[in-house]
Amino acid sequence: MASRIERDPSADYRRLHAAYQQSLRYAEDVRRLYHQMQRAICQSLLGLANALEAKDSYTRGHSERVAALGRRVASALGLAPSLVDVVGQAGLLHDIGKIGVPEAILRKPGPLSPEEWHVMRAHPAIGAQIVAPFEFFEGAARAIRHHHERWDGSGYPDGLAREAIPLEARIVAVVDVFDALTSARSYRPALDRDAACAMLRQEAGHTLDETVVAALLGVIELDDR
Repeated sequence: MASRIERDPSADYRRLHAAYQQSLRYAEDVRRLYHQMQRAICQSLLGLANALEAKDSYTRGHSERVAALGRRVASALGLAPSLVDVVGQAGLLHDIGKIGVPEAILRKPGPLSPEEWHVMRAHPAIGAQIVAPFEFFEGAARAIRHHHERWDGSGYPDGLAREAIPLEARIVAVVDVFDALTSARSYRPALDRDAACAMLRQEAGHTLDETVVAALLGVIELDDR
């Protein structure tokens, strides 16, 4: 009777371990490619946003300032790092939808007509549509769409109010207003920081989330220390 050939447990373990290590390397390659693709898409979208701002000296650098300050405000509010990143992404790309607004409207030195305001108010929804196809911009797409909503429901495009507005959008909204107030525009000079902060305090609890306004003012006070 032929003797039974015994399996070598150590050989089985080595094969299993090798297969496991190979799967880890594959997963790491996939993760690296995913992040490379994400960065490439983000850089492409940011390029569009920068090209848009480059057409108007009054808004140059606005999106980068909103992103940087928005991240600080989000951190001050205790948001998780992933949500801080969402605020940063939304800050960089919040005005990308203006690529669908005629330049004559964007650079008009005087007040917009009702018809022109109708066109301008489409830019948050356009921006959200631009980034929405990319899964990793899902949170940013919501923040972009709703960054012109107002605490009292007077904003656009959906007339959301209070906590119905995503927190990330409320942060971008407050920082966007602050940067706009402290930047020169074709139709008015820049306000100094104290005057801008006073206006934010007036709007807190009315058109702007007072908790977010308080966080922004706290960040600004830290810069003075």
